[in-house]
Amino acid sequence: MPQYAYIHIPFCKRKCGYCSFTSFAKIELIPEYINKLQEEIKYFYKGEPLKTLYIGGGTPSLIKPDDVNRILSSFNINKSTEITMEANPESIDLEYLTRIKEAGINRLSIGVQSFNDDILKKINRLHRAEEAISKYNAARAAGFSNINLDFIYGLPAQTLEDFKKTITRAAELEPEHISLYGLKIENGSKFAKKKPANLPNEDLQADMYLSATDIMKKYGYEHYEFSNFSKPKKESLHNLNYWNNEEYYGFGVAAHGYTNGIRYANPTKLEEYLATPTKKASMHKLTSQEKLEEEIFLGFRKCSGINVEIINQKYNIDFEKKYKKQIAKYLETGHLIKTTNGYKLSIEGILLSNIILCEFL
Repeated sequence: MPQYAYIHIPFCKRKCGYCSFTSFAKIELIPEYINKLQEEIKYFYKGEPLKTLYIGGGTPSLIKPDDVNRILSSFNINKSTEITMEANPESIDLEYLTRIKEAGINRLSIGVQSFNDDILKKINRLHRAEEAISKYNAARAAGFSNINLDFIYGLPAQTLEDFKKTITRAAELEPEHISLYGLKIENGSKFAKKKPANLPNEDLQADMYLSATDIMKKYGYEHYEFSNFSKPKKESLHNLNYWNNEEYYGFGVAAHGYTNGIRYANPTKLEEYLATPTKKASMHKLTSQEKLEEEIFLGFRKCSGINVEIINQKYNIDFEKKYKKQIAKYLETGHLIKTTNGYKLSIEGILLSNIILCEFL
């Protein structure tokens, strides 16, 4: 059974221009939502000791510390459990951070996105750069010793030099973890309805990504997954579980889970979830081929790549024989690299990963 759990808190003060996640500006419904979340957890969770618990959103830091306590008390956790909570700078202060730390949160993920105030305005963020830094320092003062900072590249009017300044500033703060995501305009976002002007093209986005990997390396960060960098031994254990293709619980509106070989999704409509929090919107039992394809697709996202021996044992195949053509092709082009126990994508391969991985599916 799963030893990992994700909880979705779908509330925001207002929606950012790029965001397509399921979130609602209905703060008044938080108390009812927490009650329904408890109901869902009690119904499905089997009491397994959790290795990680991740509270994402939305803006989880809009819920009260007492609600954080209620959520954590629903699970079998201990001092070794990695318990992450996402937060936005404008919704946290020293008192709040101290209280959620006391409740049991031991890893904080702060959504900064940029240290350029003009860009923050363009994407509808409520905070400014100096506030983000101030709240990061408050988290340190509250006792957090495991902090992630989130950033986006490819934002409206963002230049290469501006992005390099943002990432250098982030690295100088010395968080344990930094996540970098390329802007993708998804259906359901404000940007999809009205595309902003001055968006960096794909080539510029690639340059931003490559420059970030150089800066991260210079400051002692290990590039362990396409979008993630950490200080030694500070990887996100929760996200590594996803990329290792292990099972996990998903609780809350629009949450996805993977248990007993079944991938499931909860309703995306808040009213529907509040009415019946134990109802699933979809359930799909994976075939052996689908499990194999997910193992490959997710495994290649790790910078260490895939372990051929593990895949062969798990799926009773000869990976190098089955994918002989694809392996030969991309080893020759330099997009794939042979490792001690398998294969990984080169940095050039990462930039073309969607094209390359489609050939393994």
